[in-house]
Amino acid sequence: MCTRGVVLAHVRGQVGIRVNGASNGFHCGVTKMKRPIRVLVADDHGLMREAIRLALKPECDIEVAGEAERGDEVLPRIREARPDVLLLDIRMPGMDGLEVLSRVRAQFPDVKVAMLSAVDEPEVAAQALELGAVAYLGKRVEPSALISTIHGIMDGTISTETIGLKDGPKDAAREAALSPREVEILRRVASGRSNREIAQELWLSEQTVKYHLTNVYRKIQVTGRTDATRYAYEHALADRFSA
Repeated sequence: MCTRGVVLAHVRGQVGIRVNGASNGFHCGVTKMKRPIRVLVADDHGLMREAIRLALKPECDIEVAGEAERGDEVLPRIREARPDVLLLDIRMPGMDGLEVLSRVRAQFPDVKVAMLSAVDEPEVAAQALELGAVAYLGKRVEPSALISTIHGIMDGTISTETIGLKDGPKDAAREAALSPREVEILRRVASGRSNREIAQELWLSEQTVKYHLTNVYRKIQVTGRTDATRYAYEHALADRFSA
């Protein structure tokens, strides 16, 4: 049996399912397999749960052991299904995904949690990983990446990872060729600091701050502080400095 891929996509709030191509799956019956990896899928969208089930169904060493459509259903489902891996959405009714994650880590430390969500924000991903998620898969993840992530979680080759997200701060700064000093200044501009305040905090002259800002505007292709601030937040380069 050839494994087929199922693309998970959110289009204008709708969940789409598209079956395509052959992936690098296992051929059932060819290789002697260990006990299948048991996966619990927690997502409030029925079509998304079905898409994940279809993506995992051809994998002979992975089985969907259960589903939950509300956050407050996850812990009881874990007790019933005894999964190895929990695929958990961030936004769920009944209990927020991050709260569910915290409780799962406290009550079922052996269950590996991978967040699978349409929330495409590096800050949210970082928070989930800090709370104990092993991986955070964004809405653009391909079925092959989902399958390899599950395998990696179980064989120990994945400890913490984000897949299918927009570029994080380091990638955005690197792509724009921003120096560490320029990133520091951009972050302070985004926090509402004046040139004088930035100069005082970084022990620079105002003229030096203006020079760096000119370079920042040129590199990120904006003309002023408002657009620079928008760029910083859109690319996760803005820190939450106190006013």
